[in-house]
Amino acid sequence: MTGYDYPLIIKQMLINPLRQYPQQEIVYRDHTRLTYRECGARIHRLGSALAGLGVAHGDIVAVMDWDSHRYLECFFAIPMSGAILLTVNVRLSPEQILYTLNHAGAKFILCNTDFLPLLKSLRPHLPNVGCFICISDDLAPIADFAWDGEYEALLAAGDPAHLFPDFDERTRATTFYTTGTTGNPKGVYYSHRQIVLHTLMGMASLTLSANDVYMPITPMFHVHAWGNPYTAVMRGMKQVYPGRYQPDQLVALFVREKVTFSHCVPTIFQMFLAAAGDTDLRGWQLIIGGAALPRSLAAAALARGINIYAGYGMSETGPTATLALVPAELRDGGDIELAARCRAGRPVTLCDVQIVDLEMNQLPHDGIATGEVVVRAPWLTEGYLHNDEGSAALWHGGWLHTGDIGSIDAHGFLNMGSPHDLSKTAR
Repeated sequence: MTGYDYPLIIKQMLINPLRQYPQQEIVYRDHTRLTYRECGARIHRLGSALAGLGVAHGDIVAVMDWDSHRYLECFFAIPMSGAILLTVNVRLSPEQILYTLNHAGAKFILCNTDFLPLLKSLRPHLPNVGCFICISDDLAPIADFAWDGEYEALLAAGDPAHLFPDFDERTRATTFYTTGTTGNPKGVYYSHRQIVLHTLMGMASLTLSANDVYMPITPMFHVHAWGNPYTAVMRGMKQVYPGRYQPDQLVALFVREKVTFSHCVPTIFQMFLAAAGDTDLRGWQLIIGGAALPRSLAAAALARGINIYAGYGMSETGPTATLALVPAELRDGGDIELAARCRAGRPVTLCDVQIVDLEMNQLPHDGIATGEVVVRAPWLTEGYLHNDEGSAALWHGGWLHTGDIGSIDAHGFLNMGSPHDLSKTAR
């Protein structure tokens, strides 16, 4: 080969945004305001610091933090170093968190001091972890814990010109854990290639530009905040990170920073609306996932001028599989459009969604036939970490099995549960 074999790795997603939008902003609460240029330098400094701490290719680096500019830096610097980012679900029980850290094989932990009581209780039971880094908005580690460094001090000493290597695009980039009704959490993992492709899908599927302002209201520890921080960076969007979710603070940030794009679950949106009062919410594009979008909630949002619609996916699908983006023929401003916005949606770019019977026969898209929802896309997880049996069941027959039951109508909309054809909604 005489050319450059361009690997689809996360560092490639930073090249153009840092060049084309150097003055775009990244905001963390009332605490920090950075430009893309400054954030880029901090990512390189973090990579340098990680190397100095002994982080090697394939090492598991766990992060326990609220949504912040620091988490965004970790989204890039840790996998760009060839290490694996473990986003710790801090809402799990202490026993489950301990299980995920040990099951993944974490060697390094970056921890917000808000979680120090938890970390203290876990530390004696973490035999593989040899390095603990303090994260604090106060820029000072709490004294009664044997930290190996403080985040901002490490960055200050790091090299802003640190070089990140090229490597195989199928290298594992991230791991996180998803919970079911029984048993221990399951480790889901993604390669650099899968994250890059999911990001490109987001750019192709969503109507976003550098003029938009992004604020996640889905935790960054949960499937990379549905992958949207990566998409926001690639688009050169202003980004607003709210830390711990507090409805009044979310509304204040929304107003002050002029947010135009977010995503969340229905309960969080209801809390936001209650705190927002008569705040002008017009022009806000909002994806609802994690649970069905109730028609009453969608109607209330549309009445406020919010471009609300549902999305469907799961931890194993990266997560986005479908979005309820309404085509022109269904935009009647009435019941048909409202019903469409509340469906699970139509498959996104490069995603094949089918419904199948027990013998894996594909069923017709007539809005009547129901079967299990199965998926194929180039960013779906390859399986569960250290769980060959679970991985084989997940991918039985060459399709990823969601375990959900649905129907698909003639417009290509996936509907979960009982069959319903959008073309008959208003009849």
